[in-house]
Amino acid sequence: MQPSATPYEERLTAPRSWWLISFLVGVSFALILLPFGTLPLLGGLVGGTAAAAVVASSYGSPRIRVVGDSLIAGEAKIPVSALGTAEVLDAEEARAWRTYKADTRAFLLLRAYIPGALRVEVTDPEDPTPYLYLSTREPERLAAAIEAARKTHA
Repeated sequence: MQPSATPYEERLTAPRSWWLISFLVGVSFALILLPFGTLPLLGGLVGGTAAAAVVASSYGSPRIRVVGDSLIAGEAKIPVSALGTAEVLDAEEARAWRTYKADTRAFLLLRAYIPGALRVEVTDPEDPTPYLYLSTREPERLAAAIEAARKTHA
């Protein structure tokens, strides 16, 4: 078994500002519970912060990987042989493909806080999905990894 020529792995983590917002949610819970005493106040601070942090963390948990002969994006696993050309999208073009150019049949791994993206055509005639839209911080590197995996396993 031969590993991918250009291994790629990325986690689409939430931005740092979301962690500050998680703490502020905890502060708001603490203020709500302030009339009930110090112990409920501390419980609200810890519980509210923890609950908001879990939500932020779970939203920022999907990964994009090129492993062997497959592209794994979130819950989707697609063989690179079923993929066509990869188009690197800048912020403006990515916004267009998220809105008015979008196809409802497309697979979207979308994170609005990541401005860049990669659009990859699906060439498998059995698959109704026309393309994959993948939010990524390094679209050029992901496109190179897909191409390298395609050449390695052709």
